Amino acid sequence: MSNAKPHLDRKLSLLHATAINMIDMVGIGPFVVLSVVAQIMAGPYFLYAWVAGAILSYLDAMVWSQLGAALPRAGGSFHFLKEGYGKKLGPLMSFLFVWQTMIQAPLVIASASIGFSQYASYFFNFSFIQEKIVSGSVVILVISLLYRKIESIGKISVFLWVGVLGTMAWIIFGGVMHGQFLEPIKHINDGFSMQHGFVAALGFASVKTIYSYLGYYNVCHLGGEIKNPSKNIPRSMFISITGIAILYLSMNISVASVLPLETIMSSKYVVSEYIKALYGEKAGALVTVLILMVAFASLFSATLGYSRIPYAAAQDNSFFSFFGELHPKLHFPHRSLLVLGGIAFAFSLLFRLKEVIDAILAMRILIQFIGQAIGLLLLVNRKGKTYFPWKMPLYPLPLLLAIVIWVGIFISTGTKMMLSGLVVISLGLIAYFIASKMKWIGNDKQTTPATD
Repeated sequence: MSNAKPHLDRKLSLLHATAINMIDMVGIGPFVVLSVVAQIMAGPYFLYAWVAGAILSYLDAMVWSQLGAALPRAGGSFHFLKEGYGKKLGPLMSFLFVWQTMIQAPLVIASASIGFSQYASYFFNFSFIQEKIVSGSVVILVISLLYRKIESIGKISVFLWVGVLGTMAWIIFGGVMHGQFLEPIKHINDGFSMQHGFVAALGFASVKTIYSYLGYYNVCHLGGEIKNPSKNIPRSMFISITGIAILYLSMNISVASVLPLETIMSSKYVVSEYIKALYGEKAGALVTVLILMVAFASLFSATLGYSRIPYAAAQDNSFFSFFGELHPKLHFPHRSLLVLGGIAFAFSLLFRLKEVIDAILAMRILIQFIGQAIGLLLLVNRKGKTYFPWKMPLYPLPLLLAIVIWVGIFISTGTKMMLSGLVVISLGLIAYFIASKMKWIGNDKQTTPATD
């Protein structure tokens, strides 16, 4: 009988990685924010907000790809920030990332479970308390499904991915067959005026569309479990973004080709109403069931990726050691999974969806997205371009553009959310200095690649 120490296994293929990314991206987000985006933009040009989300995702994915291919380890951004900022600032930046992950990852999980329970009200007309019971129960179910070996999770992910693609295909097919599919594109500029008001509205709407694209980088958090990571990590991200952008735009165009703009802006269940208008009440009910399955799939994928981050940091002696254990038989970070799941369960009971969406972005932008991009600049300057197996085209232009857009998105989250993000960072700074002084964390242990 082998006494070898449990380690992460590289068992996830390009197919698995792409499926995990895409089911994370297509959660409840595009279905619940479609009408919100239309309200904010107040015109057929609301489609531009979905294009803006795709453009930022592509730019940011170039940063993730260059870092992920060079540092394919469990925890993703934790290693990117630590390596990027070097010996002096790296430990602090990586700690801050894990610190905020302990809050924002449960917020992401909670957002999916809250969205699930709200959309389920299409059938049951839940009271507020009943919605919260459902959202909490969904979190518990996901944790139960993830309590198993990674190869089993890869198979589950592909199964859920097929369901996601099938649902989106049906929604889009209805618009195409209706015969008016191109009408929203022909009229996209009706009433359009490039003024300050449009730019501001695009910024606010893009907060919602970006939320719907988030997850294209999930594969980086699972870097220690990806086969041939230097190729499969970048490929899976760009395949995912391309596929999802096509699906989102096609879905929005399909809905706009059938329902009047006023209905789109006012409906809580806009996609269900759209299918109902095309095929009748039973079809509307069926697509609602499928949307709930899509939301569940996203919750499954997001929880999987985030559970690797505290584990990776603890393994590196840069976060609390409690999180650094793998399950002795199933080889996954069970403590990390259970703690994040427990916090997400509490958040799902305490918060509303709109609050959660804005908080997710405000909390992540400064450290993870902008901080990570700056970290790449520093790492290239120290290591040189030859250090990276994947190199972004036109470097550093995409990176700089991403930073500028992220700053705009951060401002668009609003003063309250910007302050909340800064408060979380401030508390993280205090926690870091206390943990360092008490020797709860140490900076002398070097990161090492995961075992193949």
